[in-house]
Amino acid sequence: MGDDIVKKKMIVLIAFIYIASMLFCGDGVGKKFVEEKFPHLTYSDKECDDSKKKELRIVEDEDTAGGILSYEELAAMENENASVRNNMLPDTDQLAFVDEAEKNGELAALEEQQNVKMPQVDMSFDNLVKNYYQVDKTTYIGADELCEEALLGRDMSIEKSGDGPDILIYHTHSQEGYSDSLNTSETETVVGVGDRLESLLREKYGYNVLHHKGQYDVNDRDHAYSNSLPEITEIIEKNPSIKVVIDLHRDGVAETTRLAATIDGKPMAQIMFFNGLCRTAARGPINSLPNEYLGDNLAFSFQLQLMANEYYPGLARRIYLKGYRYNMHLCPKSLLVEVGAQTNTKEEAYNAMEPLADILDKVLK
Repeated sequence: MGDDIVKKKMIVLIAFIYIASMLFCGDGVGKKFVEEKFPHLTYSDKECDDSKKKELRIVEDEDTAGGILSYEELAAMENENASVRNNMLPDTDQLAFVDEAEKNGELAALEEQQNVKMPQVDMSFDNLVKNYYQVDKTTYIGADELCEEALLGRDMSIEKSGDGPDILIYHTHSQEGYSDSLNTSETETVVGVGDRLESLLREKYGYNVLHHKGQYDVNDRDHAYSNSLPEITEIIEKNPSIKVVIDLHRDGVAETTRLAATIDGKPMAQIMFFNGLCRTAARGPINSLPNEYLGDNLAFSFQLQLMANEYYPGLARRIYLKGYRYNMHLCPKSLLVEVGAQTNTKEEAYNAMEPLADILDKVLK
């Protein structure tokens, strides 16, 4: 009876050693014991090499599909098997960086940053003008402003404010509506679209947002930019935490033109980023309309355009460049966005705010 119990314990112990050795492909006592006592159960070096490759892919692959351990699971395994890990994972700078991030509790942020990389594109002047910009005939731009250093060399990220607003949304042309707008009330116009963008940025992405709904084009549309300037300036001065200023518009096109796309199964109005260059082809720089933030404005819209093209193909039209200033001198990260046109529906405009909020977050974080 006693011998049977001893035999059973030996079998259990041998099985445990075998399983542990198979799991970790180590070169220690467990593997040696199994090889000597049970040669028909030994595993090949190739199997162990394959296991190492899988383990490396856990760290390198950002999209951990089914069957591959998550970072959290890997961290737990590493804590329990510190002595084994050194035999399994190559000693690389990347893995050391991941370890350090785990220790600091920053792994989630690291993953998120790794998933948001600026797409690689041909940054030649000819390619940019042809595929990324539409330059109005009233103005001009040179290769020194449309180049990699100027457009991608500026960091557009911000730190979220704890108290005051991070982002200001307003509407120079608050009366702009859509094909099914019943009137010019806020919910029927581009102001309602701004409400949707505000909600997404605040609730989904955690930004503090101030949505200003002042009306500057009711009686005199031609002077709306001049009308809005004093009040928008005052808002920014009273809220120094504001880092991003978005002037949300709706474009005007021929009645036969439809600026629409289907993205993620939803009908959406196409968007267009717009920049004023403070110069005309006829007279050159407009000295009375200076903008010290022009380079930042151009970099901001271009980086957003790249993200839109990468993650939401068909959403963004080419960036439109025109001659005047359009109050974009008030903030380095000033953005004028056209959301669809009068031929789009309100639903299409509202839907477009989902990808717009996402690409804003991708560039700003």
